[in-house]
Amino acid sequence: MPEHVVVVGGGMAAARLVEHLAGADVRLTVLADEPHVPYNRILLSAVLEGVHAADALSLRPPEWYADHGIDLRLGARVLEVDREAREVTLVDGDRIAWDRLVLACGSIPTLPPIRGLVRRDGTLDPRVHPFRSLEDCRRLDAAVAGARRAVIVGGGLLGIQVARALAVRGLPTEVVEGADHLLHSHLGGPAGRVLARDLRRLGTDVYTGARAVRLTGDGLVLDNGALLPTDLVVLTAGGRPSTALARRAGLMVGRGVVVDATLTSVTDDRVHAIGDCAEHRRRTSGFVPPAWEQAEVLARALRGQEATYDGSRSVARLRATGLDVAVLGDPRTAEGEVVEVTNPVSGSHRRLVVHGGRIVAAELVGDLSRVGLITQLYDRGTILGPDEPGQLLLPEPAESPTPLPDAAEVCACAGVSAGEVRSCGSVAECVDRTRATTGCGGCADVVRRLVGERSAEPVAVG
Repeated sequence: MPEHVVVVGGGMAAARLVEHLAGADVRLTVLADEPHVPYNRILLSAVLEGVHAADALSLRPPEWYADHGIDLRLGARVLEVDREAREVTLVDGDRIAWDRLVLACGSIPTLPPIRGLVRRDGTLDPRVHPFRSLEDCRRLDAAVAGARRAVIVGGGLLGIQVARALAVRGLPTEVVEGADHLLHSHLGGPAGRVLARDLRRLGTDVYTGARAVRLTGDGLVLDNGALLPTDLVVLTAGGRPSTALARRAGLMVGRGVVVDATLTSVTDDRVHAIGDCAEHRRRTSGFVPPAWEQAEVLARALRGQEATYDGSRSVARLRATGLDVAVLGDPRTAEGEVVEVTNPVSGSHRRLVVHGGRIVAAELVGDLSRVGLITQLYDRGTILGPDEPGQLLLPEPAESPTPLPDAAEVCACAGVSAGEVRSCGSVAECVDRTRATTGCGGCADVVRRLVGERSAEPVAVG
């Protein structure tokens, strides 16, 4: 009898795992606590902006799960995990037996220590909006029409995306970030300051090195004494891996559920974890590309195939109108020679960290014309000549774009190459076969050009 694999979570990591296991000799049950089929969270800001329809976020339609014999249960929140009995208990009392359990619980937002966010009755001030789920997006969307000014608390990827979405809709917006520059978890100071200049150029004020400490009837008060009048406060700062179930089940938990190279719990070899809630080599991710890589590795392992996850590959992209940011590896801590080109006037910053002739990290702000080639060289560990790093930081000449090699990666989220995209007859076929464009969406334009090029025109790298 096939093993029963129960997946706790209905996010993007869970959906990717199920896609890889569809058709395998396993019985699959997915317990999603939201009332929606798994959807693309990265595109929520595009929904808020009005350029993407909410009903188009689903990664797979409900009938896909039924057609593949997958028991998808929506609004199914797990209360407890009994490892001895190998059962999970839902809040409605239902008990589900499992042979293998996959925790794909994601992360949960945390409230920043701002007085006045929570009223005496324990509810949030009606001006305050967390932004993580589709329901959060819908509530915020409904509130925008009656708002005069918004403040975003948090200058990370999500905060900047939300700020741009609201600004594009015509709502004056400000961003408050406690660190000394934006995207401090991913970018160095110079790149973060260039990004802040870009945001200000687009009409959004940025306050860095300042923390919101109190919400009053007049607005949001910062620790430097400044008052930001606002009737809309969006919380995008703070979040932690969802590990409560794992802790109560007696699994080893650090920041996340501690797993080995096969994404198996170091406490119980019948339990696995992927995505935001997993901790591998003392690191948690929070990004789609590594979560999808983990899902693929675990799917192979559950099929009985050799598979290991080394956690070395990290690619992050910012999806926001008028802003372009890509980060490879960890440019803040990577060791090596630094090659850097900055032009604050044009709003661009490009930095490579090269060790042993190989690109080990990169940060690109404002000019992603070479991101495809740089990502390919980074992934392959290609040894560069002494002049190549500097040449890579120069913009691609508009009159002579470099054709994108078939082996070059186009979709960092799904790991799809240009050759795989070219082999598709339409964008829809490409999405179905490769899942390209279903992550951050940053590759959508390149995918459209590659599908329709028919070798007539070269496609610029990036």
